[in-house]
Amino acid sequence: MRTRITRIMSPERPMRSERLRRLAVRVALALLPGATLGAQGGAPVARDTAAHGAHDMAWTRETFVLSEMLEHDAAASERPVLFDIVGWTGGARRRLWFKIDGAAPTVGGGAHGEVQLLYGQMISPWWDAQIGVRSDLARVGRRTVTRTGAVLGVQGLAPGWFEVEPSLFVTSRGRVSLNLTASYDLFVTQRLVLQPRLESSAALQDDTEFGVGRGLSESAFGLRARYEIRREFAPYAGIVWERAYGRSARLVRSGGGEVGETRLVMGLRLWY
Repeated sequence: MRTRITRIMSPERPMRSERLRRLAVRVALALLPGATLGAQGGAPVARDTAAHGAHDMAWTRETFVLSEMLEHDAAASERPVLFDIVGWTGGARRRLWFKIDGAAPTVGGGAHGEVQLLYGQMISPWWDAQIGVRSDLARVGRRTVTRTGAVLGVQGLAPGWFEVEPSLFVTSRGRVSLNLTASYDLFVTQRLVLQPRLESSAALQDDTEFGVGRGLSESAFGLRARYEIRREFAPYAGIVWERAYGRSARLVRSGGGEVGETRLVMGLRLWY
């Protein structure tokens, strides 16, 4: 064994050792789970384009905007357009984030949404800690209600390449709620991507103006299939299951709404 090692490491075969080294690097890059070869030019594209896709790049400042969801529910009575937009500007370690999430009906009223403005600090190569303010708005008939408060959370990649975003929201009236968003991109092909996505929330106090009861409030699970014509432009179709629980479900029933529903959606995923 000693003789064999000496022969391999000897300077008589430098070309073969160099070829083996290059082959090992190529195999490692091909098996790396955090990247997928792009359709254009074979360049690696990170799974996590929203939060950490550029943490390993040598730049000083950058701006990124992702419309994770921009979809239409044609079967609902108000035929709403639903949206979930996230963006940041800054460097690899410190960023200013904004997040916009909600629904705008195309028929009638009932709009609702939330806006967040956050400061983000990288705490590991794959995780950002975030702190800032959040403002919610809901329109019920001719009445509009709002609430504002502080939000604290983290965002990043959990083991298994799951994109996870837990947060804690404390309103100006001292009402506390917890929110969790988790998703995963399963690359069926280099262009066809299947994305399961879970959104869930819980509250420590009732907030009847927003239809939120104490305890587990609601959850939504979506399964969307998108086709990436370009990485920046991907139409998709999917199905979403939503349900309210406990005291929140009772508030929905008292308002004449449905506790659970299933929606078929079509939309676009865009980023810049």
